Formats: sequence, C-alpha cells, structure tokens
Amino acid sequence: MHPDYFWTIFFLIFIFNTQKSSCADDYRFTNCSLPVYCGNQSIDINYPFWGINRADYCGLLGFQMECQDGILKIKMLSNMFRILGINQTTQTLKVARDDFWYSICPTNLSNTTIDFTRFSYAPGQRNLTLYYGCPIRPDPYIFSSDCAVNGTSMNVLYVPQSPPVDPHIGSCYCSVNVPVLETTAQELDQGRNFINDTLDEGFEVQWILGNDQCNTCVNSGGVCGYNSTESQFVCFCRDQPNAIECLSSPGPPADGKAEKTNSRKAGEVHDIVIGALVASGAVAIFLVCCCIYIVLRRRKNVAQYKRRDVQTLASGTSSTSTTSFSKSISSHPYTKSDLEKGSTYFGAQVFTYAELEQATDNFDSSKELGDGGFGTVYYGELKDGRSVAVKRLYENTVRRVEQFKNEIEILTRLRHPNLVALYGCTSRHSRELLLVYEYIPNGTVADHLHGSRANSGLLTWPIRLNIAIETAKALAFLHVSDVIHRDVKTNNILLDDNFHVKVADFGLSRFFPDNVTHVSTAPQGTPGYVDPEYYQCYQLTEKSDVYSFGVVLMELISSLEAVDTNRHRHDINLSNMAVSRIQNHALQELVDPSLGFENNYTVRNMITSAAELAFRCLQQDREVRPSMQEILQVLKEIQNQQFGTQKAEEVDFYSTDDSVLLRISPPPLSSPDSGGNDKWVRSSSTPSASY
Repeated sequence: MHPDYFWTIFFLIFIFNTQKSSCADDYRFTNCSLPVYCGNQSIDINYPFWGINRADYCGLLGFQMECQDGILKIKMLSNMFRILGINQTTQTLKVARDDFWYSICPTNLSNTTIDFTRFSYAPGQRNLTLYYGCPIRPDPYIFSSDCAVNGTSMNVLYVPQSPPVDPHIGSCYCSVNVPVLETTAQELDQGRNFINDTLDEGFEVQWILGNDQCNTCVNSGGVCGYNSTESQFVCFCRDQPNAIECLSSPGPPADGKAEKTNSRKAGEVHDIVIGALVASGAVAIFLVCCCIYIVLRRRKNVAQYKRRDVQTLASGTSSTSTTSFSKSISSHPYTKSDLEKGSTYFGAQVFTYAELEQATDNFDSSKELGDGGFGTVYYGELKDGRSVAVKRLYENTVRRVEQFKNEIEILTRLRHPNLVALYGCTSRHSRELLLVYEYIPNGTVADHLHGSRANSGLLTWPIRLNIAIETAKALAFLHVSDVIHRDVKTNNILLDDNFHVKVADFGLSRFFPDNVTHVSTAPQGTPGYVDPEYYQCYQLTEKSDVYSFGVVLMELISSLEAVDTNRHRHDINLSNMAVSRIQNHALQELVDPSLGFENNYTVRNMITSAAELAFRCLQQDREVRPSMQEILQVLKEIQNQQFGTQKAEEVDFYSTDDSVLLRISPPPLSSPDSGGNDKWVRSSSTPSASY
C-alpha cells in the first residue's frame, strides 16, 4: 500500500472514532430505548419489563420476558403466561396461562400462581374452577369433555358458579383454578361462550410499582432503568446515567425552580455550540481528505499511463485486449446457497436444499410421515432444534411451481390456531421444491378413523365433535378471508397430542374475490369429497368446501372411508350412503358402534343432530347448503346440548320440522367424481400425515 494512502486511511479512522465517541448516545440509553423483537413484530415495551433484546438493567427482577416460537411470554412463579396486552398507563398486564392455550388438558394440573409481591389481580376477574377425574358428574354442569393427562384418561368438568355445588364434586381427582375475566365467565355460565375461548381471553393483573420516578425521568428525555448493584432506580440519559432525571436533556423542570431551569438552558446552549463546532470541523476535515485523495489518485493514474506506454512500445502490441478480458471476469463472492440464506419468499423464510437435506437425514425413508397426491412428507430437525415436517414435491414442473407458490402465499397471509403453520420453503429455483411446516405429531383424522391408529379408542364422541368444530372454525376463517380450500378431507386434517385440529395442504386452494358468485375452473380434489355441482358445472364456490365438510362429518360419525370399492355399488361413496340411510330411518347402521349411540341418549341425540347437519351439507343443490359460519354455529349448539337424565327424543327425518330436507333431491347414486383427474390421489392409500 502506498504510504500516502496508509496515512490518509489512518487519519479518517481516527477522526471517525473521535466523532463517534464524542457524539454517540450512552449505550444503556440506546439499548433501553429499543422495542422488543419477538417473531415477526416489534413491540414497544418499557420499564419495568426486560428480556429478549432488552438488557437486565432496563427493568426489574420478576419482570423478565421471553420469546418462544414468536410468542411473547412471562413467567410468574411456577406458571408461564402468554402476554396478550400491556397498558403502561394503567400498569395493567393481560395474560393467559400458556399450558391452557388451546387445551384444557395440561401436563401439570396445578392452580394458577402469580407473584403477589409484584402483581395483583385487576378488578373484574374471577377464578374459574375445572374438575378432573370425577367419578360422578355433578348436576348441573356447563361443560364436560374427555382428557388425557400424562397418559391417564379422565373427564374434565366445569360447574357454573351460581348453582350449589354437587357434593360428589369432592371425590374428583383434583381441581384447578384458572383466573378469567368476569365478563367472559358470565358468557360461559349463560352458554354464550366456550371453555377454551374463555381461557384464551386471559385475565388482567396490575404491577405494583410507583410511577413517579419513572415519569420524571421520561419527561426529562431519559429512559427508566435499574442499578442492581446499588438496588436503586436510575435514569439513563443520552450522555450518562443520572439518579432521577436528565439535567441537560430537553424537558420540563423537575422542581419548578428558576435557578435549575436557567442552569439547564445554559447547558443546552453550550451543547448546541459544541455540536456546531464539531460539525464544522468534520466538514472541513472531510474536504481536506477529498483533496488529498484526488491528488494521490491523479499521481497513480499518471504513473500507470507511463508504464503502459513503455510496455506497448517495447512489445509492439496493444494492451487493450488484455485489459478488456480482465474486466469481463467477475469473481462474485457469494454462492447461490449464500444468497438463499436469510432471504424471504412471499414473507416465508427461504431454506437451502442442503439445510433441509441434512435435517431429514438425506430424506431417509424411515422419516417419511406420509405420501399424498403432491409429494412425500418427511420428519426433520432444524439446526435451531425445531421439529418440522418437510414436504418434497414430486416434480419441478410449471404446475407444481404454481401450487408451491399458491400454498406459500396463502399460509404466509393467513394465521389461525387451526391452520398448520408454514415455517419456510426452498427457493423456487432450487433443485427441488420443498415446503417446511410445523410438525404435528398425532397424525391425521383419517389415521384415527380408519387408518393405522383406528383401534386406539381415543376418538370418543366429544373429541370427534370438537374436531368437527375446530375444522369448521378453520374453514369459516378461510371463507371470510376469501379463500376456498378445495381439498377438504380427513387426510388433510392433522391432530396434535391433545387432538386439536390443524388443517393442512393448500396446494389446490384458490383466492375467491368477494365480488363474484363463483370461479370457473376445472374440477380438482379427491374422489368422494368433490362437490357434484362443481364437478358438473365447473363452478367453484364456498359451498364446494361445505360439501366436502359434510363428507368429513359423516366420516367422524361412521368411521367409514369416503370411498370404499368393497362396499355395495350404491354405497361406494359415503355421501350417497349417508343420504340414503338418513332418509330410510337407518342412521344407526352408519354410526360407529364404539360411540355409544345405542345406549347413551345424550350421545344419540347429539349424533343425530350432527347427521342432520351433514345431510344439509351433502345436498346436490349448493344453494340450499348452509354456510361454514352457520355450520359452526350449529355444531357449537350441539356441543352445548344438556339433556340431563331425560331420555333424548328420537329425531324423525320425516317430521314437519325436517320435511324441508326431504324436499331436496339427494345426490345421484353414481359417483359424479369417478372420472380421471391427474390431480386426484388414490382413495385406497391412507397417508399417516398430510401437509
């Protein structure tokens, strides 16, 4: 390196560091001013909270936050809570127990605990008590379900607050208190809300902390913090920490004394003068450095020109070709895989092929989770420890790329607790198209109804009804979001360890503009689930998903497959079989005997109501089918039915109330979707997982 260049660079570095050290804010002021980054969002959270990217000196002990799977959480004693909202003005924190989120079957059956030295319950809260393992159901009760806790099957009950508690309640295995908002608890008691939704609404606590010192600090331009060594409050200012307020920062006087105000103004004027001088000096130095650089550059060009002329005269040739060749070669410092890292595609993280190949042990066949119509799904573990399901599309054609893009676009735009989460994908230019999802460990609904897990006996009627409700929630959300799934089936409904639903596989889904009645497109889907009117008229609507959901509902009632060629030719399609049995007063021939339809009047009545709903969904005329929102409401009403000890009346499908159903022509006995389609998968294969 030329000596002149060395000294120029040294001089610039020296000036830069000098300016930086004299003008930069105090690092504690900067760090404690940052928002909290969790998942894909930044949240403005202030003192006394700290954690994640906020150092411990930004808050107090007991107020540490954590970010787990993109969710902001806080631990109070032995319980972990999700943070649903923070109100700094009222010092109120809205939280919900993390182990009860989407589930009433936590691993640890313990009462809710908060740190009363730092928090107190806000007004308008109530303790909701859940009873586990009760030998006799108390009367009355609001909610009853089955639960598997640490491998032990037990029931779980909620008894309303107002009626006297049944004496048998004392013989239950245990009870758990969970605080909820009084308003949501009242809705639960009145049957206008569900236990899961009530718990997910959370409750409110207030932190016990005087705001006077912090308000004074903030008003003076500082940021509140804590000195753990001296166990006292500290105000971090731009220049340095102070006890209570920033003396040289803009803000109102702390005590109203004119003397302190004048002193502060004098300090501000001093700071302005110093800043102006420093800025002027920096500009002057920059101009001098530019002049030096120009002079040195000219000297170098002149020297190179002279050397080139001497070489040309000596060799008798021109150096132009050599120079042009050297400039045409570009040694780019990044490889394709490097460019993929850290980038996003439709908002989804882009993984390299090598990264996912390593996560799945080179796509080891022993890690296969399922084999669907569009690709094979493998279990994998990422370097950060996350368990994932990796879908490997069969072929990299234009059609597959469109499905690939379609699924990414939908899942990155829509988030719902009953939709499978997409973690990322490979680049569309990768050697293979791979999609990376959250891993759902408990297989599909099809597995538990008529697949590899069908004989486990875990799918009781309350669980099946809840599966129907959560699937309806997911589809209703999609329809509100102008999306039609187009491939609703039990193979695409995943279950977690607590049998909560995750609807998957959006390769065939379509965005549905809200200003049109239908989308004209070639029929696609799975035999046995395809809407007959869609198949005949090539008109896709939201009611096409409704028809498919009707088939799923009948599968939950019967445990039979949607298509089975071993059945009588009129019963090959479950939809035809269901309509025929219901019309002929033979519903009992369809119902899975393990559900207790014959000897449990409550179950009998609920299944009959669910079959009636499925009957409406399976009508050939889409106009008379209910909407997904209506279906969801009916299913919730079925779940809320309370029959006590009275014998449930049998529903007559030829009665006056239901006669409208029989005026609707049933679907044809022959399958309208038996034609070939290269998008359809074989109905005989029952994959263990589908994404």
